[in-house]
Amino acid sequence: MDLQNRYDRQLASWLIVCAAVILSMILLGGVTRLTGSGLSIVEWAPVSGVLPPLNEQEWQQTFDKYKQFPEYQKVNSGMSLPEFKRIFLYEYAHRLLGRLIGVLFLVPFLFFYFSHRIKPGLTPKLMIMFVLGGLQGLLGWYMVKSGLVDNPSVSQYRLTAHLGTAVIIYGYIIWVAFSLFYPPEQNRQQEKPTLRRYATALSGLVFLMILSGGFVAGTDAGYAYPTFPLMGNSFIPPGIYGTEPFWLAIFEDITTIQFNHRMFAYLLIALIIYFVFNVLKQENISSEIRAGVKLMLILLVIQVTLGISTLLLHMPIPIAAAHQGGAILLFSSVLFVCHRLRN
Repeated sequence: MDLQNRYDRQLASWLIVCAAVILSMILLGGVTRLTGSGLSIVEWAPVSGVLPPLNEQEWQQTFDKYKQFPEYQKVNSGMSLPEFKRIFLYEYAHRLLGRLIGVLFLVPFLFFYFSHRIKPGLTPKLMIMFVLGGLQGLLGWYMVKSGLVDNPSVSQYRLTAHLGTAVIIYGYIIWVAFSLFYPPEQNRQQEKPTLRRYATALSGLVFLMILSGGFVAGTDAGYAYPTFPLMGNSFIPPGIYGTEPFWLAIFEDITTIQFNHRMFAYLLIALIIYFVFNVLKQENISSEIRAGVKLMLILLVIQVTLGISTLLLHMPIPIAAAHQGGAILLFSSVLFVCHRLRN
């Protein structure tokens, strides 16, 4: 292994660590949402907000600020200071982890850059990652602001945009990491363009499925029909697409949102199973791709099990968070197979 290849693997390992922390950030964001903690910090203080309240006086001042906003007045009126501390710490941990990701990315990047370990063409990609991370922080505050007005609930549009951007950053990072671990091969005789296009389409559909889950979370649509396989007493519940205009129901009607999420899941189950078995019957497919599609199938089964369990058990936090994490892992496995098929 020559020196540059070794450097590339170091960079790839660092990026995988960054992606893993982003995955943790996504999971913690889901838990923050499920515990109703996301509006507990009512100020945007990127620097001074690093430190939490350090004494009872500071805690009381922070709590008094929270009392001025609709969530306390309309939802948590009468909340005690110890109860406030619990929800505050979830949101504080979420924001602190976001700052940690910035440091975890910037410091090694500067080291690799000034030690000339980054090969030509890679630096702009890394800078794009850093800029996207900063914009994601701003988008997070833009989301929180939507819940600090009359309605003490964040906009499902902003929540889904925040989630989608996090997944895009995560996917971009692991894609670049894959390219460093597996540089393009010179021999493309075994390339399967049809399978590659199918895998690319699958990665897009899984991403859209994650966005669909964002709308489920943003509207609390998961609580509406805690039954499976029927929604209430029927497979197609009454009232779907009943808004004016009808397409607005996709984003705002909880019955339609949950129904669409289920239909999206059925579609992906069928397409992924077809793809996996189609790949496994091919000749001249590398062992890495075979392992990748088998992992896709395993993660699909786990994800479906978690989704149904989340629904039937009325959104328990550990299972719901695992369901969100499972979606990201499934997305990762599809990206890996898609990347290997390109080579």
